[in-house]
Amino acid sequence: MSRPVAAITGPTSGLGEGFARRYAVDGYDLVLVARDVERLECLAAELRDEAGAQVEVIPADLAVAADRERVAERLRAGVQVLVNNAGFGTAGEFWSTDFETLQAQLDVNVTAVMQLTHAALPSMLAAGTGTVLNVASVAGLLPGRGSTYSASKAWVVSFSEGLANGLGGKGVGVHALCPGFVHTEFHERAGIDMAGTASFLWLEVDDVVRETMAGIAKGRVVIIPGLQYKALTTGGRMVPRNVVRALTRVVGKGRDRT
Repeated sequence: MSRPVAAITGPTSGLGEGFARRYAVDGYDLVLVARDVERLECLAAELRDEAGAQVEVIPADLAVAADRERVAERLRAGVQVLVNNAGFGTAGEFWSTDFETLQAQLDVNVTAVMQLTHAALPSMLAAGTGTVLNVASVAGLLPGRGSTYSASKAWVVSFSEGLANGLGGKGVGVHALCPGFVHTEFHERAGIDMAGTASFLWLEVDDVVRETMAGIAKGRVVIIPGLQYKALTTGGRMVPRNVVRALTRVVGKGRDRT
């Protein structure tokens, strides 16, 4: 029997790499999508050797329409799992950040998620089975310091919940992963100063991946790894929004981000 295929965007570091390694170990072949060709090929070679997976690489910048369409075309051919992990934040204030950067952020965080999910779903529905995992953020559940980033992740959560409702009983699961701070390259790449962040707020990639896979198996639509973030988001739903905004200003002090 042929092996199932998992397509993962942004797999060259952090959570994307964690999911690529997990699915390879679980017996999946992979379609890996990223901009960094050298790191992409390096990871692919490693997973072929260590996990025996067949790995297809697609160098692509998901902020570019032609690249998104090229990836979408591959997904239309059929995959069993799609992990929409690629995304980025930027340092600086919204009103002083270059607009093209803000648009690229939305193209990657929102448009790519919508377009790639739209491309992958028909074959999953025809087979009566499949999984779409959209990587959002706790910032999508609480009013964060970054306006554009938080808004993009709130969209991912709502999009995933709406799709999950619509796909009920069809054998295809849609899930939104909402992690908090994770030890990855995300903040360094964005130029966001995380000095002084309380140690208890940090999560590890392997722990997030493990909790996510358990959440998928249990059919959870919104997956929030870590007891600390479960408590924060639960509390955020119970107190007035102005209080939540005040608290996020304290936590986000000095971390200007779009």
